[in-house]
Amino acid sequence: MTALLIGITVALLQILAFEFLKKFDKNSIYALTLSGIGFLYVGYTWTDIPTVIITLIQAVIFVLIAYYGLVKNTYILATGYFLHGLWDIVYPFWGDTTLIPPHYDWFCMSLDFTVGTYLIFKVMKHNKKSLAIN
Repeated sequence: MTALLIGITVALLQILAFEFLKKFDKNSIYALTLSGIGFLYVGYTWTDIPTVIITLIQAVIFVLIAYYGLVKNTYILATGYFLHGLWDIVYPFWGDTTLIPPHYDWFCMSLDFTVGTYLIFKVMKHNKKSLAIN
């Protein structure tokens, strides 16, 4: 439960920090973050070759999702965060959980779902403003 609360808190602090960075393209920062979080698993699992191969594949997939989310649509970026949250949920069912920090799955999943939800609401708010202008 603590890992879940810490993940949500870190996500909210991340969102607030990014909101204060007015001159930065926030979608770029979120895409870079999504690209990086997949590689954390690579760093944790490098001692087990079969596992590191799978985590390397997922990391590359999340880089591609982040890229397409950045250049095509923020919904793709949000979907990437939700998919990474699902990755965090399923990893313990097949992966060696001793390779990752304790409760990392709960921490990362809650962070991913919080950021993904924020990105969806952000797009919906932007779309609502666009419709009001037209």
